[in-house]
Amino acid sequence: MSDLVFPPLLTGHPVQGGEDPFERAQAMAALGCDAGTVTYNVQADRVRAAIVFAPEVPLQDAMAMLPLCAVGFQNALGALAPPEVAVHLGWDGLICVNGAKCGQFHVAASSNESDGIPDWLIIGWELALLQTGDAPGATPDVTALYDEGCADVSPNQLVESWSRHMLTWLNRWEEDGNAPLHSEWLGLLRGVGEPLGQEGVFLGTDERFGMLIRDGDDTHLRPLTRLLETV
Repeated sequence: MSDLVFPPLLTGHPVQGGEDPFERAQAMAALGCDAGTVTYNVQADRVRAAIVFAPEVPLQDAMAMLPLCAVGFQNALGALAPPEVAVHLGWDGLICVNGAKCGQFHVAASSNESDGIPDWLIIGWELALLQTGDAPGATPDVTALYDEGCADVSPNQLVESWSRHMLTWLNRWEEDGNAPLHSEWLGLLRGVGEPLGQEGVFLGTDERFGMLIRDGDDTHLRPLTRLLETV
């Protein structure tokens, strides 16, 4: 795997074989690596990447890095893919291409205390390039990038482009707060206004990107911290 080129402030670390860059980033963060460390693994059938953040705000506010990285990813893939390819996001980190699941975002932090400032926060993502299980068409709700007319999209370019778009949104977030990011993210979310099984209806998100669920006369909030994966 060739080393990728990242913008200033970011440092790339390729991982080999089947190693998960999301797990590697957590291990590196626990040992005190610098913020802006990007781990990645480009394989024949999938591409995975993760980035280390060192938040200066409480975890409940730092969780904005999840939608921020997701919007950066959508912007990157949207620019590289043919114009007829639709890229949308799920509140839970889902990556959808042409309406089918194609990848997933993950998030982990050094602590799950919402009011505390974590030592580190990791955002990772994975994207299927080729289907490796059922024959194409057997699972219409699951797809891979190359099955959706994106065979010319280079996974290396995608990781590099994502890092640039992510930094652009990070700078904007630092200057303007959540509002512009919230507006962009909400416009890309799947399922707004639709039922969530027996839980109610997905109304949208609050100012901290938490899911608002209407159940009869009641509205419930599901904070983004619910998506934290166990360290």
